[in-house]
Amino acid sequence: MNVSLVLIIVMAVLFACGVYAMLERSLTRVLIGFLLLGNATNLLLLIVMGAPGVAPFFGSASVEEMSDPLPQALTLTAIVITFAVSAFLLALIYRSWQLGQADTVTDDIADLEVRERGPADEDTMDEETEIEHTDDDATTDFVGTDTAPIMILGTRDFAGLRDDAPVDRPEQRRRTDERDRGDDA
Repeated sequence: MNVSLVLIIVMAVLFACGVYAMLERSLTRVLIGFLLLGNATNLLLLIVMGAPGVAPFFGSASVEEMSDPLPQALTLTAIVITFAVSAFLLALIYRSWQLGQADTVTDDIADLEVRERGPADEDTMDEETEIEHTDDDATTDFVGTDTAPIMILGTRDFAGLRDDAPVDRPEQRRRTDERDRGDDA
């Protein structure tokens, strides 16, 4: 298998340029970077495919003369994924342009606060998370069953409901047994 060194170099350059363009703040450059990455992926699959051969149909040639259909299927899949994400990015760019007359992504207020945080703040946050981890077993959002979002239904809620699930508590088991005996009588 002879792979052209030019194809490998072009693929590497496309990957490098695509990653560099995706790290920009402009959504248009992110789109261009994503398209470059998609083309580099297709080129990688083309390189991996190996030497061209006969179409892989039963009885057309021997197995050694046939081309591998898996990279071809993966290339088609990569093309479809690149097209779909590109359409989404184009819609995102268009909406960003409509709202702000620019396609650049700006920093959030929370991002700026994180950037300005110092080492003392980081230590304070670490101490808070240690306290939270020690109290994890003791705390819950729902203290009683009145405030719980999940309602447990039983036979007393619906007459047609048969509640024969095993129970852990003996007093529930006795009540369940008494109810079952009362239903049979």
